[in-house]
Amino acid sequence: MLREAKDETSAQYQRLRWDALRKSINGLINKVNITNLKEVLPEIFGENLDRGKGLFCRSIMKSQMASPTFTPVFAALVAVINTKFPEVGQLLLHRLILQFKRAFKRNDKPICLAVSKFIGHLVNQQVADDMIAFEIAILLLENPSEDSVEIALEFFKVVGAYLQDVNKPGFEIIRGRLNLILAEGQAEKRTCLLIQNFLEVIARGGKLKNAQLNELGFESVPKELDLVEPEDQITHQVSLEESDGYNAQISLDIFKVDPEYQENEKRYEAIKKEILGEDEEDESEGDSDGDSEDESSDEEGAGGAAAPSGGTQKIQDNTETNLINLRRTIYLTIMSALDFEEAGHKLMKIQLGPGQEVEIATMVIECCSQEKSYSKYYGLLAQRFCLLKREYQACFEDCFRRQYALIHRLETNKLRNVARFFGHLLATDAISWEVIDSVRLTEDDTTSSSRIFIKVLFQDLSENMGLRSLNERLQDPSLAEWFGNLFPRDSPRNMRFSINFFTSIGLGGLTDGLRRHLAELPKILAAQREAASAGAAAEGGSGDDSSSSSDSDSDSSSDSDSDDSSSSDDSSSDSDASSDSASSSSSSSDDSSDDSSSDSEDEAPPPAKKKSAAVAAKSSTAKDKAREEPRGDRREKSGSERAARGDREREDRLRGEERDARGRKEPRKREREETGTENGGGRKYRAVEREAKGSAKIRDAVHKEESSASEHERWDGGVAEAGPVDADDRWTGE
Repeated sequence: MLREAKDETSAQYQRLRWDALRKSINGLINKVNITNLKEVLPEIFGENLDRGKGLFCRSIMKSQMASPTFTPVFAALVAVINTKFPEVGQLLLHRLILQFKRAFKRNDKPICLAVSKFIGHLVNQQVADDMIAFEIAILLLENPSEDSVEIALEFFKVVGAYLQDVNKPGFEIIRGRLNLILAEGQAEKRTCLLIQNFLEVIARGGKLKNAQLNELGFESVPKELDLVEPEDQITHQVSLEESDGYNAQISLDIFKVDPEYQENEKRYEAIKKEILGEDEEDESEGDSDGDSEDESSDEEGAGGAAAPSGGTQKIQDNTETNLINLRRTIYLTIMSALDFEEAGHKLMKIQLGPGQEVEIATMVIECCSQEKSYSKYYGLLAQRFCLLKREYQACFEDCFRRQYALIHRLETNKLRNVARFFGHLLATDAISWEVIDSVRLTEDDTTSSSRIFIKVLFQDLSENMGLRSLNERLQDPSLAEWFGNLFPRDSPRNMRFSINFFTSIGLGGLTDGLRRHLAELPKILAAQREAASAGAAAEGGSGDDSSSSSDSDSDSSSDSDSDDSSSSDDSSSDSDASSDSASSSSSSSDDSSDDSSSDSEDEAPPPAKKKSAAVAAKSSTAKDKAREEPRGDRREKSGSERAARGDREREDRLRGEERDARGRKEPRKREREETGTENGGGRKYRAVEREAKGSAKIRDAVHKEESSASEHERWDGGVAEAGPVDADDRWTGE
């Protein structure tokens, strides 16, 4: 079989060449147009038109029938070929006339219209004589019908301008025939309107000076298609009356073995050289030889220069053409797949170089961001790649960090799509939650775009995972270091911002741990300050002990003296407290007796002895503890106790002022509300006033006792504080 295919005399070889000739002619005719006609002509002449003239005529007739708008181009092509191969033009005309007659007999309007139009353009190109145009027009108008008149008018739009210049009497005959049809009413109303419009155009063209029918809508030969000189053209005399003797030669379209195949091929090669010109071929061969010599010399020079480096030169493509083509292939594969499984299967077949996995991740994210709304197709595709290879998972994690860093460049719609895309990957554990470490949720480190991204991301996570599962994941101790920037604890301001942010997006339950930490923060800070002060005091006490080790005798004597003085101070303070309590009790008893004698309904205030006794007991215990504790601790405690006592005294003072104000307001209110005689009202007012005075005296006594007790406690330590003393804390008893 292969041997026969290589043998030029065999039928198999000739069949292969025949099929190649048919395909080549069909391809050239299908691609011809008004712009590339001059370039296609040499290629057509390069094929064996002597052997394939039947194939050429059949192909061009089919192409014209399929695309009637290209009829002028096909006519110009036939006109050029007719100058070198007249038998091709004659065969084409015979086939067209026979086809027109068959279609006219069958009342096949589309074929008649297309064939008549083709014949008209061949008449314009002078391939056919003008008499065939008149014969066709007379045949169509002999028995006028709606279709025949319409075909005749379309035919005259093609050849009318040419016939007016070549054969004016014949043109007037056709015009008179149309007037007769219009006058006798032999056609329908629509056809009469078409004829009337046609005649008006002709009349207008005749009345205007230097006006031609082609300027009024009639077709002629364009300048781009006027390729043949009139003296070079061969015009064929054809007629409808003689068409019965025409032979379409259908056998030329069928393969037949040629016994003289080689001789015919050689003869056509000579014709082709004559048509295309031997000089041009020689020049082209000379140019190609010169170019090849120059290239060979350049290669020799380059080879000589590159010989020391091994004889090979590596070319680096800085235009990234291969990378662009790879991205285009990935994009088309993603967008043309029906589902994510098909897309993943096709993408895995693409040959990727080392480190090019990131291109797939980038293109998937880019395609997802371009959608009008988020499509789960991209999330499932990315999930499949992440679970398939660890390299793709690392690529998508890097893309998350890069996208968050450049999130301010995205539009809102793209931003939402990307956030939901990564939310799907995190919810399915396709990528590691370590990427959340790149999100720092503070007012200073976020923008409006990043806050929208975080909002959409966590809302999608809550929707996919559930709020409880998401909270468990965020509270996992093993993952706490990844979420430190999401729930910052470095300052109360950042903690409040994080809490408020998640609360505003409806995910406040994720911040329960941060809320507890914020509530316990004052206690934690106080404990830290106490620990720091205790450590500083311990260091100071150890320094004092080491410095006083050499003077132990003097320290012991000074301690004994201080103990004696403290005991004497205690006894004096006790005596003072007892005297104060006695005086306060006597004053309270006097007040109570006065109140009971004036008004039996008033109640006596509680005695102040219990408070004084409690204060005295508290001071005695405090003094005992102060003697037992070291000096450093006593200094520390005395400072804190003094601050607490100051707070208590201020609170007592405020409460006393409130009671005084309330006591002054209540008698007036009662006086206004009560109704009765003037004596009864005055008696009630005096009773209220006495009650207010008694309570004021009692408060003064209690305050005096507490101040005396506090002064005893303040000075019982034996060592005065170095800091300033408030006016309320000054010692007033001498």
